[in-house]
Amino acid sequence: MSTTAFDVIVIGEGIAGLTAAHTLAKLGLSTATFEQQLFGGLVININELDPAPPGGEAGGAAFAAEMTQANADAGVSSIQEPVTAIAAADGGFSVTTDGGSYRARQVIVASGAHLKSLGVPGEAEFEGRGVSKCADCDGPMFQNETVAVVGGGDSALQEAQVLTHYCGKVWLIHRGSAFSAQQRFIDRIQGNDKIETRFGTTVEAVLGGQMVEKLRIKSSAGSEEIPCAGIFAYIGLEPNAKFLPANVKRDAKGFITTNDALETSVSGLWAVGAVRSGCGGSLEDAMADAKRAAEAVAARLK
Repeated sequence: MSTTAFDVIVIGEGIAGLTAAHTLAKLGLSTATFEQQLFGGLVININELDPAPPGGEAGGAAFAAEMTQANADAGVSSIQEPVTAIAAADGGFSVTTDGGSYRARQVIVASGAHLKSLGVPGEAEFEGRGVSKCADCDGPMFQNETVAVVGGGDSALQEAQVLTHYCGKVWLIHRGSAFSAQQRFIDRIQGNDKIETRFGTTVEAVLGGQMVEKLRIKSSAGSEEIPCAGIFAYIGLEPNAKFLPANVKRDAKGFITTNDALETSVSGLWAVGAVRSGCGGSLEDAMADAKRAAEAVAARLK
């Protein structure tokens, strides 16, 4: 099996990965990006980024497509293969996919994160039949229906607001006693009479026949069933980091830990964006991470 070599390999074509690769290419380093799904990461499911990144399109898919084209123009190699393993090799790294083996002097991990599942009965069974992870994508399927959003952070409140454009009613279910979202998002949902909030409440099960029909929820008053045609859970993220070797240090939730320069516990291996422990969570945070790490890598290699 032949091996292709680059100065730097960036794992992930989300906004952080695309930003890192573009910065590296502009600094004169041969760069490849690897992606197992679709470029853009989680933002491609968002029709209206809030706040929109500086100088970028308001829509997530359009913004990611613009960055991807800019990378192609800058000479970045885009390889649509999932990375299965990384190992130190000859002062650099060997990156393995099902399709081949690649070498790099340095590696930046920008593999992002995915939405957590509730882990309740019926959730997996009704995936695509009322259980969704994208309000912008699937909201139009629930015209004038009742749906539920689970969570209390920025994403949950933003997606609840999006769903009111299509749905007759949106249950906003949160296990806590107060939202953790930014005040501007709280103000928006409090002024929307289509949204009914249930604090101190958890989902016990997703129920239905061919499609989701109701939820069983639990609060201090006990369990009850509420009508619901769709459910969208935004209860946090889990890192996409299973392909990394065991000696890469992680925090208690599995996110990669780094030093102040964004280098991991393995010299020459860096982590940026949502996969990194302590990343701020906004697009601007991810892009700032990526640019800083790319510049540090370039300084080391030159």
